[in-house]
This record gives sequence, C-alpha cells and structure tokens, in this order.
Amino acid sequence: MPILLFLIDTSASMNQRTDLGTSYLDIAKGAVELFLKLRARDPASRGDRYMLVTYDEPPYCIKAGWKENHATFMSELKNLQASGLTTLGQALRSSFDLLNLNRLISGIDNYGQGRNPFFLEPSILITITDGNKLTSTAGVQEELHLPLNSPLPGSELTKEPFRWDQRLFALVLRLPGVASTEPEQLGSVPTDESAITQMCEVTGGRSYCVRTQRMLNQCLESLVQKVQSGVVINFEKTGPDPLPIGEDGLMDSSRPSNSFAAQPWHSCHKLIYVRPNSKTGVPVGHWPIPESFWPDQNLPSLPPRTSHPVVRFSCVDCEPMVIDKLPFDKYELEPSPLTQYILERKSPHTCWQVFVTSSGKYNELGYPFGYLKASTTLTCVNLFVMPYNYPVLLPLLDDLFKVHKLKPNLKWRQAFDSYLKTLPPYYLLPLKKALRMMGAPNLISDNLDCGLSYSVISYLKKLSQQTKLESERILASVGKKPPQEIAIKVKNHSGGGMSLTHNKNFRKLLKEITGETALRLTELNTKEFAGFQIGLLNKDLKPQTYRNAYDIPRRGLLDQLTRMRSNLLKTHKFIVGQDEDSLHSVPVAQMGNYQEYLKTLASPLREIDPDQPKRLHTFGNPFKQDKKGMMIDEADEFVAGPQNKVKRPGEPNSPMSSKRRRNATVIHNGHEEKMENGQITPDGFLSKSAPSELINMTGDLMPPNQVDSLSDDFTSLSKDGLIQKPGSKAFVGGAKNCSLSVDDQKDPVASTLGAMPNTLQITPAMAQGINADIKHQLMKEVRKFGRKYERIFILLEEVQGPLEMKKQFVEFTIKEAARFKRRVLIQYLEKVLEKINSHHLHNNISHINSRSSC
Repeated sequence: MPILLFLIDTSASMNQRTDLGTSYLDIAKGAVELFLKLRARDPASRGDRYMLVTYDEPPYCIKAGWKENHATFMSELKNLQASGLTTLGQALRSSFDLLNLNRLISGIDNYGQGRNPFFLEPSILITITDGNKLTSTAGVQEELHLPLNSPLPGSELTKEPFRWDQRLFALVLRLPGVASTEPEQLGSVPTDESAITQMCEVTGGRSYCVRTQRMLNQCLESLVQKVQSGVVINFEKTGPDPLPIGEDGLMDSSRPSNSFAAQPWHSCHKLIYVRPNSKTGVPVGHWPIPESFWPDQNLPSLPPRTSHPVVRFSCVDCEPMVIDKLPFDKYELEPSPLTQYILERKSPHTCWQVFVTSSGKYNELGYPFGYLKASTTLTCVNLFVMPYNYPVLLPLLDDLFKVHKLKPNLKWRQAFDSYLKTLPPYYLLPLKKALRMMGAPNLISDNLDCGLSYSVISYLKKLSQQTKLESERILASVGKKPPQEIAIKVKNHSGGGMSLTHNKNFRKLLKEITGETALRLTELNTKEFAGFQIGLLNKDLKPQTYRNAYDIPRRGLLDQLTRMRSNLLKTHKFIVGQDEDSLHSVPVAQMGNYQEYLKTLASPLREIDPDQPKRLHTFGNPFKQDKKGMMIDEADEFVAGPQNKVKRPGEPNSPMSSKRRRNATVIHNGHEEKMENGQITPDGFLSKSAPSELINMTGDLMPPNQVDSLSDDFTSLSKDGLIQKPGSKAFVGGAKNCSLSVDDQKDPVASTLGAMPNTLQITPAMAQGINADIKHQLMKEVRKFGRKYERIFILLEEVQGPLEMKKQFVEFTIKEAARFKRRVLIQYLEKVLEKINSHHLHNNISHINSRSSC
C-alpha cells in the first residue's frame, strides 16, 4: 500500500502571483489534484494512502495523517492558507516522523536482525515550494538543516530521519510574474539549484525546476511513474575494475582499464524494485540483507544503522550458482549508470558477487550474500539475494541430496557446522525454513539464538510501548488548529474610510439592540449586507440584555424562560443574520460524499417488524436494488435454507411454550361456526393458537370465568407442525412453518359447543369490510421473503362468509403466490383447497341423501 505524503509550502511567499494571476499556493493545490487524477488511472492506486503536511508548527502541521480519509484530505487541502515562515527543515522532520510512526510497533525495520527488502512501506514524499530563502524565528538560513531531536522513540537507531523505502521529490515553482516573450524550451525538466535538491538526492529522489505550466504537468506525469514498490541501496565498487570487453564479446587484456579514475557506475544510489506477489498482493521474500556488524551477546546497545545499506560489488566474473528447490530472492535494479555498464558488457552468463562490510565475524569485507547479473535478454540487471556465504553452502547441499541421499556422514556434518559458525545468527531461522522446504532433515537446532543481548531485546520492547503512546498523542492532535495569538490582528477593508463605530447604521443598530430606541429595519443599509436580514419572530418584542437574573421583572419571567430554553436547545430554524439560501448550498466536491453524511446521523431506531426486509437506501440511484433482497426462486431458497432448524425452549412454536387453546361458538347469519383465539374458523379447516382471554368484535374482553369454563380440546402437537383435535382426525396448522400434512386425511368433523350468552353478530357490511382488509394483508404477506407462512393461514382463517367465499380467497392467494414463485406455499394452499372441495362435495352428497331419504 503506497503512502503519498504531500508537503505544501504555506509560507507567506507562496502568495506571490504568476502571470496568469494565480498564486503559487493555488498552483500547488491544483498540482496535487492533478496528480491524484493521473494516479487514479492505475488500478493499484486503490490502496494508496494520502497525507498532508504544511509548514505550521508541529504537531499542528499535520492536516491529514494515518486515520483521515480522502474527503478530509481534500477538504484540508482546499482550506490551506499561506502565512508564516519557510521552515522547510522542521516540516521535513515532521513529515518523516509521521511516516515512521508505526514502524517500531510493526517491527518492519527489524533492527539487529538484518534488513528484509520485502518488509517495506513504500512512501513518496512530494513537497511543493517556491525555493526562496529558508527563514525561521532565528533568522535567514543559507543551508537546509533538519532538527536532530525527534519526539519519536527509537529515532536514534537510524542515523538519518528517513528510511530506505522513503523517497523525497520536490517541485520548485519558478513561474514568472510576467509573461515571457521567449519560446518555451522543450525537453527534460532540469533539477533546481535550491537547498532541497541535495536532500532529495540523498533519499533517492530528485527535484524539478518548474518554470511553466507545461513543465509542471510533465513533472506530475513523471512523479506518477515514480510510485513504485522498492527500497534504495548504495551500490559501491570494491576491488579493481573488470577487464574491458572486445568487439567479439570476449575479454580484451590488451586494452588498459583505468581502475583509479572515478566512474559514474562505481557508486550508485538507486532503487531495487520489490514486486508484490501476484496472488496475495504482498511482497514475499526469504533472505535478508546482512547488517554491517556482527550481533554479539556482549553488545550493550545496537549501533545506529544508515538508512540505505552499503552493498559492495566485486567486478570479478563468477558463475551464477543455484540448486533445485533452494529459494532465492530476485530484485530488479532501477536504471542507472551501473546497470548501463553491466548491460553494455553483454555477459548474461556471468555475475558479480555482492558483500556488506563487517557483516562477517572473521572477515572484514564479509562473505557474499548474492550477486548482480544481467538478464538473459539483456534488458535489465537483477540482484539475486542468496543465503549468506552461499558459495560454501550450495556445494554442501548439493552433496547432501545427490551423494549422501539425505543421510549425511560425520565429515559432512563437520563441514556444515563450520559453515554455521560463519553465519550471522539471524540467518539461522530462514535457513531452517529453506531446508524444510527442500525436504532436508533437521540439521539446525530448534533452540535458535537471535544473537542480541537481553538488555537490547528489553530496550526494543520498551521503545515499542513508548512509540504507541507517542503515536496516540500525535494522531490525536491531527486536524487541530494552533492556539490563537495574544495580539489581535485587525484588517482594514474600508480602504481608509471611517471606523465601524462611527458608522451611522452601526450606531443605530447598537441602540436598537440595547433597547434604547424602537427597532426600525427600514433605516438599515440593506445594500451593504445584500442577501442578509435580521430575523425577528415578534416585531413587538424588544431584545433583552439582562445580565442578572434578578433584574427580570415578575411579569417577564415566563417569557424570558422561553427565550433561554430556545437558546439552549437551538430549536429555532435559522441563525440571526444567516442567509436562508446558504443552508442549502453544498460545495460540488462534497455533493457525492454520502458516507460522511451518514456518519453525522443519529443511530436509527429498531424496526417495528424485524421480519420485514431491510430497506436499501437509493441515494444517487432511485432504481438501486440489493441483490440479496431480490426475488428468487423459492425452490432454490428452500434447498439453500436451513433444513432442520433446532427450536429452543421458550419459542412460540415449541411444545413447552404452547398456550392453552380454547374453543367458542359464534352464531351469525343463522350458522354456527367455531371461534378460536377470537377468530371465526370455518368448519375447523384452519386455526391459530388462542390467548388466555377472548376478545369480541367491540373490543371488550370476555370474562375470565367464561374463558376458563371452555373445554380444553387442543392437547397434542404432531411432528410435522399440525395440531390434531382430540375426538377427530382433522389436522390444522399450528407450527410456525405452517407445514400442512401431505397425507390424505378424513373429513373434519365440526363440533360445536353450547351457545354462549354473549354471541357476536356480524352484519354482511362488516364481513365485506373485514374481507377487503384481509385481501390487502394477504397480498403483503405473500410478497415477504422466506417461508414464514403462519400469518397467511391465520388471515385465511379470518375470512368471513360461507365456504365458497373461503375457497375464493384460497384461490386468490394461490394466484398471488404464483406471481412471486412461492412454490412451497402453493403446495400448501393446494392441499387446503382440496380439503375445502372435498368437504363441499361431502356436504352436497349428504344433502342429496337426506332429501332422497325423505
């Protein structure tokens, strides 16, 4: 995840204007926005993190850090103002401290344990300045100096304030204030001659001298290409120069080689690219670059390391070594004079070994840990990182596999033990892992020693804890404004006119506020404050200026209390003097930032019906749909859903929580029908669980003694969720999933109880209204997702009218279910329809038989 930190010069000199009339600060803001647009073309930019730092005093100079989002970054960028001194050194130090904030906590620098190129946080620091003299409270500075003291714990472990994966680039604005008549020169952008150029080169970056807008755009295009994952290394030559190569590609000893004259390729300060893994997106490696000291248990503290490791290469041609299954790391070098010289030699089958001075215990130069080699196609130069002192290890491993067949003898073990003595302790763990990957036996003890003393390890842990506290302090100060100065800065916008206190309108307004004169808005100069007005809810009410509560007269206490409550709760719509249109004005850059708006909203209340599908907000697109909420085939849903849902005790459908169900008889239109749970049930086809008290149509509760006198007929619950009435073979839906029996059952027998004293009389008009509401509710229930059909069958129970009417409602529900592909529901409804038809046929046959018998 690349980190892009923009250091913007906010000194007063950035207010100078160009020939186009724009200030340097405006150009800097536009350059940042253009860079972000160019960077957005790369798909890898999705993981970028943007930070913003200015020339303010620390820690107020950090405008956007680790926790701020992109919207905050853009908002702070647009609100920058140029004022103050050109404190470039302090701003650079604060920027590097911000980048290094979490490195000691994450252990990415791995102090004393070798440098791992694949442990990195690639960072690009882009500063935009005018290149003028550096100023501070002490005066004008001729050279750039970064403060040595840093509030960040552990900064003393590295000599420089930056790290090897952090590079500095500078855009020095040199745009003229007057349009130039000379034609613009084309070509590459030169470096600037200011003090920041040397600092850029030390970190592995460069500066750009920007004289025109076209050059600025060209620099931004170049900077976008510089966003690469890699680390900077100092490559220095050791030993004599190689023999020159003749035209035939062979060594030409007759041609003299000038070994003493300094050449550009002798020392290069360039980047090696660390490519992320294609599968995981994270760089993967096996071997570190050795430290420039030998870790010892007697060392009281770690010696400070340089930001960039110094890797020395020998120009003696060697044959590249590699064996099967032994992992190695390969890094491509950034184009440089060194890579150009190696490629010109056209020797892709030879290599130059690389060393780190003082990395070995018995050798000052150290042992080789890899080599430089040109690619086979001669397009680039690669750094191969191998195990430390690999020329000794690789022949041993080759004999282990080919000669000893993974069963080493005593002589081989002695040679391997001698090799381990030359190995820095931090190489033991990666070597142990490599041997395990190769399938070799366990040749290294499990009790590995890192080589550091207990005091050093304790010190590093202590630094990590201190860094966490300092990190929280710095991050908490991000976005805060510096304290206001004691002196009051007065800006005169009247151009030498009279003071505001001498203004006639102001004196009148002041008297009206204090209540000395009546308020007359017509005398105000509305042209001076166009678009604004003084809002008064009651024109007859004078503003009050009481300073003491005891000064309020008795008759005005209630009125004053209302004022105080209104001011405290902010219940008024507009602020006095505020333009109404400004309340609805939103900057274009913030119009689509809906996520930030959601953060300001209060937590929503819970849904009344949790079974209802959650409504998806359609901000920006009224046709937006949630794929999870779209209608699906119910058969697929039935298969994908839980098959055997375990019901816990206490749930409404469990036998332990089933309430006592009671029956009642309701007489209307000359027919007797059973009433269960306050609902009229036709002939016992459908029923629902009943509460302990029944409710009549007028809303009055039936007396508990009458309820208790009813017989308790529902006593058992079948496994398939159907309630069986004792004394009959009819099944009715009782479980939550409303599963109806698919077996053919005998016709239900309608049992009636004696008529109650308080019978319910339902008129045809009432029945028609009830059925219309039930039809509307059925349509809503069928549309719901899931297989909770209990409510549907309850509604069908409540249908008023003869059996033919109930049949019509079942058929209507089947049609609605077909519209939404509710296949399981249709199967249940068809069974109910069969029961109704069979019962209707049975009644007709019984009626015919009774007539024939007569």
